[in-house]
Amino acid sequence: MADAQLHGEEPHEQNHAARLNWLRAGVLGANDGIVSTAGLVIGVAAATTNRTAILTAGLAGLAAGAMSMAAGEYVSVSTQRDTEQALLAKERRELEETPEQELAELAALYEQRGLSTALAQQVAVELTEHDALAAHAEVELGIDPDALTNPWHAAWASMLAFTVGALLPLLAILLPPAAGRIPLTAAAVVVSLVITGWVSARLGGAPLRPAILRNVGGGVLAMVVTYGIGSLVGLSV
Repeated sequence: MADAQLHGEEPHEQNHAARLNWLRAGVLGANDGIVSTAGLVIGVAAATTNRTAILTAGLAGLAAGAMSMAAGEYVSVSTQRDTEQALLAKERRELEETPEQELAELAALYEQRGLSTALAQQVAVELTEHDALAAHAEVELGIDPDALTNPWHAAWASMLAFTVGALLPLLAILLPPAAGRIPLTAAAVVVSLVITGWVSARLGGAPLRPAILRNVGGGVLAMVVTYGIGSLVGLSV
């Protein structure tokens, strides 16, 4: 009984994978906020020391980026959800029209996974009696009908993650005196990118060093390019 209770408290693999996907999406959203906003404010700071101009550009970039992330995630996840619902509707219709054929198909799929013919047939029958749609959706489509993706959750999560990431370079560029703005912001961004690279690598089970180097390298390149553009604009103006 105790063992059953312990196993019941363990996270299901599908739910665990879904949480990891959300965490990775959050880390990537924050990373986008850090890099895009850092590039923007450093470019503006290279052209002018006016704090109001830097703040205006940073806030505009934060708002535009957060809205873009939210809209993109909403559209992407809505498309995925529409596809999942269409597949489930098709599976539901096939179960109503050709139940025997669907049962045989389910048994064959379990047999392909290594079960004996008799056991595969028994499993297919019992799961079909319990919840035919869930059984077929899981094995044939890899979909849990009770846990479809939510586009609003994805949109709000992406917006929040981007905003949190964008606030770091925005505050770093505004708080120090003019002479130390760019180097302090660059240092804060590099440290942040090391952290987000480390987290994303750990969540994905990837090697740490390449992930961190790619993350930091992309951010540094963005800051160098925008700094160069801002410097040229500042000189011409």
